[in-house]
Amino acid sequence: MVDSVYRTRSLGIGSEGLPDQYADGKAAKVWEFYIGQKTLRTKHYKQFLCSTLHDHNCQTVLDVAAGTGVDSILLLEEGFHVKSVDASDKMLKYALMERWRRRKEPAFDTWEIEEANWLTLPEDINKPPGTNGYDAVICLGNSFAHLPDFECNLSSQKLALANMAAMLKPGGVLLIDHRNYDYILDTGKAPAKNIYYNSKFITGIDTSSLFVNGEPNLVTLDYTMDLTDLISNAEEEGEESRECYNQTLLKKKKFDGPTVR
Repeated sequence: MVDSVYRTRSLGIGSEGLPDQYADGKAAKVWEFYIGQKTLRTKHYKQFLCSTLHDHNCQTVLDVAAGTGVDSILLLEEGFHVKSVDASDKMLKYALMERWRRRKEPAFDTWEIEEANWLTLPEDINKPPGTNGYDAVICLGNSFAHLPDFECNLSSQKLALANMAAMLKPGGVLLIDHRNYDYILDTGKAPAKNIYYNSKFITGIDTSSLFVNGEPNLVTLDYTMDLTDLISNAEEEGEESRECYNQTLLKKKKFDGPTVR
């Protein structure tokens, strides 16, 4: 088993059966410092995301990797009806706080936020009342790669994709983004710039890869952030952050999952 030789940043459990790297709450506290200012982050993909959803006549959206709610909030502000779920209650706490803060706005007053597990998604949440599914399901921010492949056969990934597809109406849109792990393998490091983690507080990224039976299985990115100007006890508040991802390769590993438009 992979987790017997290589440990993620946290060994907590957010939803039953699904490891939660954010269970200790430290990453959630500094998440916005880690990803960069919200509008600067989302401006890189806002037009693409919204235009893609509009082109497919999507109104109801299920965000299955909501985290602190950054992408859900973007869509709410653009007039979409959003349900937001995540396996980490520590991350969702900040989405719930934002919903309360903006509760007088109709879109936020009706914003649904729940804890849910990709491996049991149809059991954890319901489809919109009176419908046969959501117009779109989104899983952004390289979140899908957080799902470990402990069995080394992508069974969890296939189940998660099937469950996401099950929440869609016929002809619905499943939108997942993903790091280019081929680049990381080829160069031995993560790209210095990317659209999601563009924080000015990141001072270094150490990259390492775990190989199992000669095959790449897990990539770990250790971020170092300098928050001394913002947080007096920065070291205790998560100045160092570890992100662990299943190293699913886009070109080098064939993936036969469910067929979803």
